Amino acid sequence: MSDAFGFLIVGAVIGFMLVPALLKLATMFGLYAIVQEREAQVFTLFGKVLGVLDEPGLRFPISHFGIKALMVPFFGKRYLVSTALRQYYLRNQMVNSEEGTPMGVGIFYETQVNDPVSYLFTNTNPEGSLLANVASSTVSTFSNLEMDKMLEDRHSLSRTVRQTVSPLSERWGYQLGSVYIRKVAFTDRQMVDNITEKVVKRLIQVTSAMKQDGENRVGLIKSQTAFKVSQQMAEAAATRPRIVGEALNEIAKKDPEILSCVQEVMEVDKLVQSGAPVDLVPSNTRALVSLGDGGGGGANLRGLRDGEPLFR
Repeated sequence: MSDAFGFLIVGAVIGFMLVPALLKLATMFGLYAIVQEREAQVFTLFGKVLGVLDEPGLRFPISHFGIKALMVPFFGKRYLVSTALRQYYLRNQMVNSEEGTPMGVGIFYETQVNDPVSYLFTNTNPEGSLLANVASSTVSTFSNLEMDKMLEDRHSLSRTVRQTVSPLSERWGYQLGSVYIRKVAFTDRQMVDNITEKVVKRLIQVTSAMKQDGENRVGLIKSQTAFKVSQQMAEAAATRPRIVGEALNEIAKKDPEILSCVQEVMEVDKLVQSGAPVDLVPSNTRALVSLGDGGGGGANLRGLRDGEPLFR
């Protein structure tokens, strides 16, 4: 039992030492290759491209390229190329507008390697060349444009830059993704201050105009409302005498005595509302000339015949 356990221990130790060595030898002879996500492996032999492995996972070059794959570790080379999406941002690309105003343009763009062979062997510095190409295309696209167009037409200008750069980027193994003008700014601080001052003054002017327009509208609404109210009040005041007159006419048709009483009541009511002094005369008085203080402090009397009216 102890001998079997000892053999097991020895076998495990030999296995732990032998397996890494075998894997190392397999790697040295190129028997297998592990391709990562967003990665391509380019195999060359005697200075010529043997093939490309770009599918992630465990791959056996001999099954793809034949017996020549065993010669790559000795007479060739394996290149690892990242095909992940790359993002760049170029700041303050100096351009001049049509008016001669110095402007700084910031451009964002995305690239991805879609042809590893062209990426490795067509251009010695594809990343730097692409960056310089994007910068020069941006400057040539924006130079001598009107300021309004530079500030407003960013989408169309971005498409123009992308169409200009794409042919060269594809020749160098790149696929150009999104291209977007993110920033167009003034580089002269004094000009920025002048523009800010003009904008502030314009905002104050617009605000004052809006305020004055609001006040004018409010005044117009008030005057229109007052006119309508006064018109309605005048119509109401004109309606009352008509209604009262129609009612009195109806009363006169039915009973003239009631009309006479109503008129007397209305006359007394008006007399009371006027606040004029009133002198009361007994009903059995037979002589009267004048009443009130206007007659010299007393009443001037004279004789009246029967049936003669008291007031004239």
